[in-house]
Amino acid sequence: MTSIGVAGRIGQFTLENGLRLVTAPAATGQVAAVNLWYGVGSRHEVPGRTGFAHLFEHLMFQGSGNVAKGEHFEAVERLGGDINASTSTDRTNYFETVPEHALDLALWLEADRLATLRDGMSQEVLDNQRDVVKNERRQRYDNVPYGTALERILRLAYPEGHPYHHPTIGSMADLDAADLDYVLSFHRRHYGPDNLVLTVVSDLDPEDVHERVRRYFGGIAPRGTVAEAPEAALDGPIGGPVGETVVETVPAPAVFLGFRVGPYGSREFDIMHLAAAVLGQGQGSRLYQRLVVERGLAADDGGGAADLLAFRYTPSLVLVSMIARENVSGDELEAAILEEIAGLAEGVGEEELERARAVLERDHLQSISTPSGLADTLSSCAQLFGDPELAYTWPQRWADITTDDIVTHAKRLLTAENRLVLRFEPGAQPSAEAAAEVAESGTGLGDETGVEHGAADGAAGDPAGAS
Repeated sequence: MTSIGVAGRIGQFTLENGLRLVTAPAATGQVAAVNLWYGVGSRHEVPGRTGFAHLFEHLMFQGSGNVAKGEHFEAVERLGGDINASTSTDRTNYFETVPEHALDLALWLEADRLATLRDGMSQEVLDNQRDVVKNERRQRYDNVPYGTALERILRLAYPEGHPYHHPTIGSMADLDAADLDYVLSFHRRHYGPDNLVLTVVSDLDPEDVHERVRRYFGGIAPRGTVAEAPEAALDGPIGGPVGETVVETVPAPAVFLGFRVGPYGSREFDIMHLAAAVLGQGQGSRLYQRLVVERGLAADDGGGAADLLAFRYTPSLVLVSMIARENVSGDELEAAILEEIAGLAEGVGEEELERARAVLERDHLQSISTPSGLADTLSSCAQLFGDPELAYTWPQRWADITTDDIVTHAKRLLTAENRLVLRFEPGAQPSAEAAAEVAESGTGLGDETGVEHGAADGAAGDPAGAS
C-alpha cells in the first residue's frame, strides 16, 4: 500500500513501487523546485568501469522514448525555469525549478526519462556523450594547474579497488571502453523508482503534489534486481605519512594534506567539521590569520584552506590545501601548515569554537534559503539518512560539541600515521593568464561533476551542509 504522512513542514509519502516523495513549503511563492536523488554514484562502479555514473548523468539529457535530444532543457528554459544535474560518490542528482503551474510538465519529463530512457539510447548518442565527458576531463582535470589533485588524493587515501579510490569523472581508458550494452544494463540496475528520492518544494498542498507524482511515476515498475555497491568499510588510519610530489606547469608550490575521519553523519565527522572550521574556514581561522595575514607564506584563498570531503559510506577526509606565495618554498609552507594543525591538539579557545559554529550554521542556513537549495538538502537527508527533517535540525549536531572534544579528536586523528601529503612543484612556467586563473579559483578540490549547462562543483559533495 502507499504510505502517506504529513507532519509539520514536511510531507513524506512512499508509492507502491518504492519511490519516496518528500514535500515542503517554499520560502518564495509561485515556484516549484523539483529535485531527484538517485542512489547511484561513483562508489557503485567497479575497476575498469569508472566514470559511468557521471557519463549516465549526461546521457539522461540526450532523449528518451517521448522526448527528443535537448528538449528536456528547452521545455524548462522556455518557461524561465532552471535545470541541471550533478554526480558525486554517493548519488546522482537531477533538479529543476519551474513556475508552479509547470510542475506537471517537470514531473512528466522526469518520469518519462526514468521509464523510457533506454528507448532513446543509441551508439551514436553514447559516442557523442563519451567524447563530451572526455573533453570535460581534459578541461577540468588534466589541463589545468593542480587539476589532478583530488584524483591523486583519493588514490593515497583509499586502497586500490576501494570504491572511493577513483574520482567521479573516471579514467579516459574506462570511458573509451564503454559499450552500449553495459550502458543499458547500468540504467536497468540503478535507475528505478525504488532507488529514488523525489522532493518537491512549493506552496501546493502536499496531498496535491502526492497525487501528481503518483499519476506520473506510479506506473513505473521497480527494478528487477537491486544493485549492491562494493564494500566500502575501512578501519584504522591511512598508514602514513604517505605522499606524492608532482612536478608540472603550476604557478607556485601547493600543499595538500589529508586525514581520515569518521563517515559523514557520525559524531566524529561533526567534531572534525568544527575542527576544520577552526583551522581553515573563514578569514578569522588560524591558517588564514597566521599563514596569510601574519607570516605572508600562503596566497589569499579567502579563508577556505580546510574542509571535509564528506563520504557517507566510508571514512571521510579532512583536507587542508594552500598555495605558496612568491619566493616561499613548498617545504616552508608544509612545515608551517603542520605547525598549525599540531596546535589544535594543544588547545582550542571558546571564542574560536563559537566562530566556527557560526560559520557552519551560516553555510547551512544559506544552503536551504532557496526552494532549490532546500529541495536538495531534503533529498540528501532522506536518501542518505532516511530522515528529511534533518534539513532543518542539522545545526543542532554542533551545539554540544566542546573544545575538549576537538582537542581529543585532533590528538587521535591529525597524526603522521593518519596523514597523506600531496605536493605540486613548478616545472615550466605557466602563462600569466593561467597564473591569474589559479589565483582566482584556488586549488579546486570539487569532485561533483555536472552537465555542461553550468552545474557547480561541490567540495564535499554534501548538500546537507558539510561542504
